[in-house]
Amino acid sequence: MKMININEARADLSNLLDSVKNSGASFIICRNGKPVAKLVPHKRASRTEPHPTLSRIKIGYDPVEPLSGDEWQRQS
Repeated sequence: MKMININEARADLSNLLDSVKNSGASFIICRNGKPVAKLVPHKRASRTEPHPTLSRIKIGYDPVEPLSGDEWQRQS
């Protein structure tokens, strides 16, 4: 990852974005020599893979089973 000054990034942002898009390069943008932000390629989330947190959730009942008569709310 290449480190660049914020002034360089501001002056050459369009070319930096082209570099990130075309070659997958990553940049760390610094202010006064200290890292402030990271410019990295966008990674689109996969719509076919389950989210890692959601795959750990366990349901202890059948969520589509029909309700019994006493579980229905009484209408007043």
